[in-house]
Amino acid sequence: MSNVNITKTEVLANNWYTLRKITFDYQKKDGTWETHSREAYDRGNGAAILLYNLEHKTVILTRQFRMPTYVNGNADGMMIEACAGLLDQDNPEDCIRRETEEETGYKVRDVRKVFEAYMSPGSVTEILHFFVAEYSHDMQVSDGGGLDHEQENIEVMELPFAQALAMIESGEIKDAKTIMLLQYVQIQGWLG
Repeated sequence: MSNVNITKTEVLANNWYTLRKITFDYQKKDGTWETHSREAYDRGNGAAILLYNLEHKTVILTRQFRMPTYVNGNADGMMIEACAGLLDQDNPEDCIRRETEEETGYKVRDVRKVFEAYMSPGSVTEILHFFVAEYSHDMQVSDGGGLDHEQENIEVMELPFAQALAMIESGEIKDAKTIMLLQYVQIQGWLG
């Protein structure tokens, strides 16, 4: 028996993604029921990857404009991030291989899923699948930068791993998925 009973779902917006208002009854531990109403933003699930090079102790990150950060105080709206994308109809591994090539220009051989997480569970339905992969320069098949029709205008950055970690502390890297992946690699001790 479920302690949640959805009683009403309303679509509030369906332009870029879908924003729904969900009214539901929730059974508390004492057995009584309460009625709640919450908004849930459904943008689909996604995948993110950190490319790392053991020999040179470097990582590949991207830099692009993010409007939501601009309207929330990020002066130029630019964010340094791990490569990522929405699954669309792909499984997570196929998605991240496609996004890696489109955004970074690297065709990686072996990708490894390391965990998955809800990124903002109070308001967004998305589950993000996290991957890592080794890269080398012979895997580069293009300059990357994203697809023209998606208007992503992505800058590809190769950085020393130690510098990327320092950029978290300095505030130059503020993206949660990127911080999580950099710290995962740090915990593993792969890059020193």
